Amino acid sequence: MPRPFKIGLTGSIGMGKTETGKLFGRLGIPVYDADAAVHALYEKGGAAVAPIADAFPGAIVDGQVDRARLSTIVATDQDSFKRLEAIVHPLVARMREEFLDAAEQRGEPIVVLDIPLLFETKSQSQMDAVVVVSAPAAVQRARVLAREGMTEGKLDAIQARQVHDSEKRAKADFLIETDKGLSHAFEQVTRVVEQVKRRIGS
Repeated sequence: MPRPFKIGLTGSIGMGKTETGKLFGRLGIPVYDADAAVHALYEKGGAAVAPIADAFPGAIVDGQVDRARLSTIVATDQDSFKRLEAIVHPLVARMREEFLDAAEQRGEPIVVLDIPLLFETKSQSQMDAVVVVSAPAAVQRARVLAREGMTEGKLDAIQARQVHDSEKRAKADFLIETDKGLSHAFEQVTRVVEQVKRRIGS
């Protein structure tokens, strides 16, 4: 049984990636959400709780990872951030493989892998196509700063660790612009799926 065609979905913080993933889901495409996987790993009983408790004990509250506390600890400390990545990335990759195995068993022709740090982790070579979501910098910044607990300093530190939007756009097989409303984004997503289906003969 062939593996599904893998669409890597990515974009910098605040670009609308999660909502775009939901649009693919509306078209019946299974979507693996890396952020949701991390949430599951951080919950009580999650596989990341114990190793994070060892590395960053101040980030644990009531037996689970407090994302706000963890973010404060690692946001401006590159070494701490790398330690966190070394814990979380292998666990997330394992969950992604389990998702792919299940999709293959079901005979899914196409899947979407929502991976925030696709280019940063050099994972684009594992995809059959890459979709980048993007919006103007001012829109991106306003969206992110509206989030609870977000500050200018945190945002600057996050962006410093991410490949620049212009570089992601240049490397994309498909580009989804998310600043023109959901209907416009859905039209773009629909075109991507139609093109992929033609490409694989589905």
